[in-house]
Amino acid sequence: MTRIVIADDHAFLRAGLEQVLGGLGFTIVGSVGDGDAALAAVADVDPDLLIVDLRMPGRNGVAVIEALRAEGDRRPVLMLAAEIDDASLVSAIRLGVNGILMKDSDAAALKQAIDTVMSGARAISMPMMERAFMLASKPSATSPLDALSERDRRIVEGVAAGLRNREIAENLAISEGSVKVYLHRIFDRLNVGNRTELALLVRAGHGQHGAAS
Repeated sequence: MTRIVIADDHAFLRAGLEQVLGGLGFTIVGSVGDGDAALAAVADVDPDLLIVDLRMPGRNGVAVIEALRAEGDRRPVLMLAAEIDDASLVSAIRLGVNGILMKDSDAAALKQAIDTVMSGARAISMPMMERAFMLASKPSATSPLDALSERDRRIVEGVAAGLRNREIAENLAISEGSVKVYLHRIFDRLNVGNRTELALLVRAGHGQHGAAS
């Protein structure tokens, strides 16, 4: 049984969500109204899943995800939003949000999103992902990629191009095992959790690093 903590500052909506989730067979182990309380609830009851509203007073949904990931907490997070601005969308995906669901979705869509993220996949619509990639491809003034070595940049560019570790290794004339080691170090250095988040970050700095690749 999936144990869930809900964080939403609208008590009426939160109560409705609790009722829907209970009817779907999920167990609510925490229900709070702001981001700080969400982090405290996660630490207290250790849920399987956190469902967090994007817009909350104080620490919003993106900030909650950022705090969790900074602590090495990779548990699934499903973010709810009435609407989502460009910056929040890109930030949430970069930080490793597992799912994004609009608040006007029905109960079936909510259950599908939960089942998807609990299976280890991402519940983010293709149009939303395409929007994030488009936004991330715009050149930025600065990028975390600036601190990487030439070899590391070539590795992350290979990831962004969809190459497998073996193909990257062949291009750089190093072993596949070395590529894995370098990638884990790059993930830690750039604070990303997987290849998708790394690809987004590469696209954000593409205007500055394209020539180097």
